Amino acid sequence: MENRIFSVAIDGPSGAGKSTVAKGVAKRLGVVYVDTGAMYRAMGLKAVRLGIPADCAEQVIPILDATDISLGFSEGAQHVFLDGEDVTGLIRTQEISNAASKVSAIPEVRRKMVGLQQKLAERTSLTMDGRDICSYVLPNAEYKFYVTASPDARTSRRYKELAEKGSLNGMTFGELLLEMHERDARDSGRECMPLKKAPDAILIDTTYLSIEESIEAVMRCIKE
Repeated sequence: MENRIFSVAIDGPSGAGKSTVAKGVAKRLGVVYVDTGAMYRAMGLKAVRLGIPADCAEQVIPILDATDISLGFSEGAQHVFLDGEDVTGLIRTQEISNAASKVSAIPEVRRKMVGLQQKLAERTSLTMDGRDICSYVLPNAEYKFYVTASPDARTSRRYKELAEKGSLNGMTFGELLLEMHERDARDSGRECMPLKKAPDAILIDTTYLSIEESIEAVMRCIKE
């Protein structure tokens, strides 16, 4: 698309489809896709493995310096490494998702991850999705979007995703909806880099859009 390095920043709540959209846009533009949530999931996984409460800053902060989290890209796919181990296939359970949401509220954790994410954007053109990309991680990104959907739509997508992976573990739709509300409150209510729509981000509501329609909505805005 362009010879210079540029960034597409996409924020939004869980289940809105922002990662799927960001991947699709990256493929259309021929650039790298960066899933920042995977980095927090890796940190959440480490806390779970160590038996540390993911929301306990006093226990999480001391292990930060000894924790190495990095991203690798192979054949267009992102891989996340925790202390040298490829944990890409281990971080998509609901348990790790909740741990990631909790650990990400710790300011020291966010500062560590944001620094890594900003270095990536300095080196290569990319699409990057998360909850604080437009406002904090890449405030000077050329293209900014806030991808959202209704709570019911987001829960339905997450429920289907977990069911297909066999990861529901008996969880009902109602329980998942409640968990979604709790996560939204946690993400938007935290003091450090909360989830919010940046004033200059374009709103994309995917409630009634297919994946292709959602990707196309973003691409139209970029082309314009």
